[in-house]
Amino acid sequence: MPSTRDRLQKGIYVIINPLVKGLIRIGFTPNKVTITGLILNIGVAIIFIEGGEKGHRGDLSYVGWAGGLILFAGLFDMLDGQVARLGNMSSKFGALFDSVLDRYSECIMFLGICYYLVAHHYFLSSIFAFIALIGSMMVSYTRARSEGLGVENKGGLMQRPERVVLTGVSAIACGITGGIIGGNYKIAVDWLPIPIFETMSVFTIPITIMAVLTNITAIKRLLDAQKALDGIK
Repeated sequence: MPSTRDRLQKGIYVIINPLVKGLIRIGFTPNKVTITGLILNIGVAIIFIEGGEKGHRGDLSYVGWAGGLILFAGLFDMLDGQVARLGNMSSKFGALFDSVLDRYSECIMFLGICYYLVAHHYFLSSIFAFIALIGSMMVSYTRARSEGLGVENKGGLMQRPERVVLTGVSAIACGITGGIIGGNYKIAVDWLPIPIFETMSVFTIPITIMAVLTNITAIKRLLDAQKALDGIK
């Protein structure tokens, strides 16, 4: 029986298929779509770096704009596979190319996030962002390595689409919240060295949750692979 995630994905495909067919008609190949996604993620990193260099700590507009571009770039993660399927352009190299560029895209995005957080002295949050990057890479690696050993291993939380949506939506929400209550809003107590909540928390708390859940997912996939491989013996 299809999972909720699978049903949701099929529903999204119904919506984006007209766009996919349009891209095929104008000559887009799956690899071109994948490259477009990478370029957009480079744009995400540039926005974050610009925000770190030119923005001030209370200006969260850069975060919001970057979030919008994250979601737009994430759309191309779904489009390339559909272009391959509907255009009968699937290939083994195309699948590899997609996976490799997705990893580059994610690393570049997190580079921008970490730069922004360090530049504005959110040091603890930058560490969690880096841990989230590690977890994201390991989620993908454990699946790829498992499949290389003949074990299908797709389960767990925080797969690529979930990570893109969580990062993009939380960044947009952070930018909007900053415009409403101000980027320097804080709730603090005297005995804690850091605020209980500040406007940037709208973005950094989800990133922290991602840091935890991605690594849990990677470990779960490792244990699932162990059970499957022990069974093969």
